[in-house]
Amino acid sequence: RDGLETVHWFINDPVSSIARPVKELKGFQKVKLAPGETKEVTFTIDKEALSFFDDTQHAWVAEPGKFEAVIAASAADVKGTVPFELK
Repeated sequence: RDGLETVHWFINDPVSSIARPVKELKGFQKVKLAPGETKEVTFTIDKEALSFFDDTQHAWVAEPGKFEAVIAASAADVKGTVPFELK
């Protein structure tokens, strides 16, 4: 029967100058699906999604380096990951 699926996207920054969560929730989208149906969901990763507040600089900072976008049905139900680099 028809139902709703919530697609979550998280960012993982494995090499940050500060301790950050393994999965930082950056957004989600609810999708209505019929039985057996699939849909494509698109998220845009911008500088804000990669930034954290550095209290020593009193500014939002996006450090260059390798990141990972994590796509999941929930924090515990990861469906896929996409590695990328911010230069």
